[in-house]
Amino acid sequence: MADIIDPLDKFSTYKDSQASADRQTQLTLLRKSATLYVGNLSFYTTEEQIYELFSKCTTPEEGGGIKRIIMGLDRNTRTPCGFCFVEYYSHAEALACMKYISGTKLDERIIRCDLDSGYRDGRQFGRGRSGGQVRDEHRQDYDPGRGGWGAQAQAQQEQERRRNREQVYADAQDVPGAVAGGGEDWKEGVSNEVSRKRQRSPDDEGDDLRHERQAKRQTEEGV
Repeated sequence: MADIIDPLDKFSTYKDSQASADRQTQLTLLRKSATLYVGNLSFYTTEEQIYELFSKCTTPEEGGGIKRIIMGLDRNTRTPCGFCFVEYYSHAEALACMKYISGTKLDERIIRCDLDSGYRDGRQFGRGRSGGQVRDEHRQDYDPGRGGWGAQAQAQQEQERRRNREQVYADAQDVPGAVAGGGEDWKEGVSNEVSRKRQRSPDDEGDDLRHERQAKRQTEEGV
């Protein structure tokens, strides 16, 4: 039976791609690590919620507990992007939380926990091109808890919307008298409108002169 069921405290095969240590050195660090990596969090999960859940397996009466929580942030916006690090005072506490909390739900999401070889400054930022996590770059599904569509899917949708707008403008330019094309086309529409207004004729100037003489005569007679 022991060979069939994987132990809950089994180390993950994940290796930090930016770590300089080899796999054997990392395993040595994991065997005494007091740090957990927590993934698949909602972007809206708060540090207070994480503290409340991950403190359930601690032993503060024995001097243990959570030392600190480092929230994962989007590299560009500095907003939460779905992961964090939880540091404990002992390896036993970190191991217990990995065993009993990994795979449970937080904010209606199944979270994943792994022992981490140790937090270093700079690891709190996402490594994806758009600033978030790499997994959210390639995600093609809509996940409201992680910012909606994946970064590449959002970029494709924006390109499609731009092409649709350009097509609408192109179609509008084919309609006689239309000025929906933008750019300099509105000037042509204005000039056409001005050209349709009646221009002043010599008769108009003659009428103005007669009105001026009549007003002068009325003024002289009044005097």
